[in-house]
Amino acid sequence: MSHVTAFPIAQKPAKPSAPRLHAVAAGEGDSRAIAVRSLRLGMSALDEVIGLLEGDLGAAFERAVETIVSVKGRVIVCGIGKSGHVGRKLAATLASTGTHAFFVHPTEASHGDLGMIAPDDVIVALSWSGETVELGDLVSFSRRFSIPLIAITCNADSTLGRAADVLLALPKVRESCPHDLAPTTSSLIQLALGDALAVALVESRGFTSARFKTLHPGGTLAARLKTVRQLMHTGDEVPLVPDDMVMSDVLIEITRRRYGCVGVIDADARLIGIVTDGDLRRHMGPAILDTTVQQVMTAAPVVVEADLLASAALEVMNRKRITAIFVVEDGRPAGILHIHDLLRAGVV
Repeated sequence: MSHVTAFPIAQKPAKPSAPRLHAVAAGEGDSRAIAVRSLRLGMSALDEVIGLLEGDLGAAFERAVETIVSVKGRVIVCGIGKSGHVGRKLAATLASTGTHAFFVHPTEASHGDLGMIAPDDVIVALSWSGETVELGDLVSFSRRFSIPLIAITCNADSTLGRAADVLLALPKVRESCPHDLAPTTSSLIQLALGDALAVALVESRGFTSARFKTLHPGGTLAARLKTVRQLMHTGDEVPLVPDDMVMSDVLIEITRRRYGCVGVIDADARLIGIVTDGDLRRHMGPAILDTTVQQVMTAAPVVVEADLLASAALEVMNRKRITAIFVVEDGRPAGILHIHDLLRAGVV
């Protein structure tokens, strides 16, 4: 790793030439068409990044993940302007997915906040041009104290690009702004690469949904991170009948409950079937009242485990088009979950 005490700042180079779009006069053009054009430019840029990830960028990306995982300290994210906004989002995403991270404003760093950075940290610096003057002190500090530096820029030959230990070089893309000036497409691919980095770290660290829940105790996301065990009904609330019961008694049990179904258990208290409103309609006839439940039930019903996420249980219920599902442990019914329970908890 190189060590320098000075950080020469070059003049910001002229933006690479690109075909310009004609500005649309007020009241002219189709706003929807402009929106589609902007999004297509973004999609094209993302496709280009994907292509680069299959080559040199991919190798650098792997080194960036390895570098972050190997350090004992935090990830310090920094940037100015739109790159700074993207950096704040990256720091927040990292912090919420198990990587200790926070954003340091480069200007504030030059006025004392460098003291927030420790030798065991790693710095991720974002600058589209790679010549952002305000990053100078941060980069010099990283070189002086041998703090790993990961750069995200489109200019590999820039001051930032040359100083970095790991260079994530993005392609030079056309902004969707008609003047090719306002950061739009460039911000999109910076953001996408940052999210990809966060996701790769989630998998590298084995970050679980349980840990995710610990860091997200409020809001809709917290509801989706509840487990089936937290929402299911247990004990006497679970509608169960023995496998030798006649349907006249089963109908009373279904009517008495509010789930629209009953579970059928064998002599070992194992769940072997379910009787729903649909089963009743399919077998409706004069003889149904004297029929045993085994002749009417649907065998091997869809079930879930108690420690499954409520959001995952909802997906199963939606896919199977059912409104209630039994919860089992070792094949025995431990509870029942209704779609209304998920609605009340805010999971839906």
